[in-house]
Amino acid sequence: MNATTYQHWQLEIDAEGIAWASFDKAGESTNSLSSAVMNELGQMLDRLDANPPRGLVFRSGKAAGFIAGADIQEFTRLDTPEKALELVTRGWNLFNRLAAVRYPTLALVRGHCLGGGLELALACRYLLAVDEPGTKMGLPEVMLGIFPGWGGMLRLPQRVGPQAALDMMLTGKSIDAQRAKRMGLADECVPPRVMESAAKILLLSNKPRRPLPFLQRLLNGPFKALVASAARKQVAKRARPEHYPAPYAIIDIWARHQGNALAAPALIDGIVRSSTARNLVRVFFMQERLKGFGKETSFQARRVHVVGAGVMGGDIAAWCALRGLTVTLQDQGMERIAPALERAYAAWGKRIRNKLQLRDVMDRLIPDPEGQGAAQADVVIEAIYENLEAKHTLLSKLEAVMKPDAVLATNTSSLKLEDLRTVLAKPARLVGIHFFNPVAKMPLVEVVSAAGGDPEMARRAAAFVKQIDRLPLPVRSAPGFLVNAVLGPYMLAAMRAVDEGIAPETVDEAMLAFGMPMGPIELVDMVGLDVAMAAGKELAGADVEPPRCLLERFNAGHLGKKTGRGFYDHASGSGGKGGGKGAGRARPGLRPEPFRPVWPSVCSSPCSNVYSNSSMRVLLRMPIWPTPG
Repeated sequence: MNATTYQHWQLEIDAEGIAWASFDKAGESTNSLSSAVMNELGQMLDRLDANPPRGLVFRSGKAAGFIAGADIQEFTRLDTPEKALELVTRGWNLFNRLAAVRYPTLALVRGHCLGGGLELALACRYLLAVDEPGTKMGLPEVMLGIFPGWGGMLRLPQRVGPQAALDMMLTGKSIDAQRAKRMGLADECVPPRVMESAAKILLLSNKPRRPLPFLQRLLNGPFKALVASAARKQVAKRARPEHYPAPYAIIDIWARHQGNALAAPALIDGIVRSSTARNLVRVFFMQERLKGFGKETSFQARRVHVVGAGVMGGDIAAWCALRGLTVTLQDQGMERIAPALERAYAAWGKRIRNKLQLRDVMDRLIPDPEGQGAAQADVVIEAIYENLEAKHTLLSKLEAVMKPDAVLATNTSSLKLEDLRTVLAKPARLVGIHFFNPVAKMPLVEVVSAAGGDPEMARRAAAFVKQIDRLPLPVRSAPGFLVNAVLGPYMLAAMRAVDEGIAPETVDEAMLAFGMPMGPIELVDMVGLDVAMAAGKELAGADVEPPRCLLERFNAGHLGKKTGRGFYDHASGSGGKGGGKGAGRARPGLRPEPFRPVWPSVCSSPCSNVYSNSSMRVLLRMPIWPTPG
């Protein structure tokens, strides 16, 4: 082969005249599109314009994936409107140039192909997806508070239709190789063993791309305004433009400017340099830091045993089974375990279309009323109700049968590990692995260490959390750990406001207007009033009186969504709000009264003013992006 090596690219011309551009970003474990990388790509195109090949194939020189996207570090240096405009212009012009070359081009996508990486692939004539679990494609820019300005808003709707394209761009979700082929994003989907030969055949085939169906062409043309209007209405149900302007900008740029952000320069500066984008970029780097925890050990779990088949325990077990682990789920009888299995089947049935794959997942989730799986498990998680004596009894029984090197963990949200481990023969082995509800949607998991705890067990716990695709956050054993120490004062202040006569709807609406994804009173109902009572006592101390509104409902047995009624009536089918005596129903047609915060003294904690509302959204992690159309 005739080869030319750049700092980040290698260009090879094979005997058949096909150019192979291998991207291997120097000094990095993953490929990202920095300004230096883009400049070298331009130089390669200059050379190929002078001596056109029979075709050009883009591939990754790394095992970690195709291209993870743009270089996010460069976003932090966009301190002027001119720099933001320059960033968008560079990618838009370069990928338009790639799309217009005279020879056929192909993106050989193996591994993650996200953001700018997918925009590069869309600028090629063909996209060949490699069928393996790591291959994922998506435009997740909205999760950073920005938009895909290098051609994604133009070319993705042309390739898959506007509804599917808006779904991907407004949710930021990624799709696998087989789905990419079904929806028309990928031209072919092949196994790894034949990917290079298949790339060559497709590149030289001169095969026309699959045209959009007639209806999709209408929606991408004459009826574009109708699609955009429907999409805006759907987004408005969950995301306010003053807090999350990016999804609205994506719709407008596609509908009014043919996907060209340069036609709306004011939008570029308003989005790219917005406070939302800055905060979400900061959150991105925080998440990347969390992904680094758990790398200090080679520990890999194969079997997990969960005790407690309630909402939390059952969902923890179901998530572990989905991530490929064999899970035994223990409770006092099959009648307690069965609802957890039913929830798992219903949830994963919506996500997994292949019935055989769904069966494999469910086969890994094994009911275990007798608790026999604890003896074989690599990780044992206690997830029963928050009662110290009950947990003492259970932990001592588990320790007696567990493997000596297995991780013994508690999912407690309020009890101190120092109090829980007093019954253990080896108290240093106990760690906290604290999930949040709903488990499938909340990526953050606190890994709790007590004073004098075994550091290796904490490292193994973090590695396990990372293994199941969650973000491990190491914290010390202290009341509320980190997240509840932040949320506790916030929720307490909201309930004190209700005690003063402010309607729960008014409190929730005020915090939604502030930028929270869910109001604090609705959040109390979701968490459970019993959990809020227990956590509140642990955080504030037994001497502090709980809010009257909480105590009255707790004593009446109205524990929130789990019982059908709390601050709101969840059994009426009205979405929870405005039902039932004492539910705080706002009168129709009236605007909620202004929210007057009543901050208790506990809010003077340093934790209470650390987080921006964008950071809090990640801690709460409730989905906010709807499916348009």
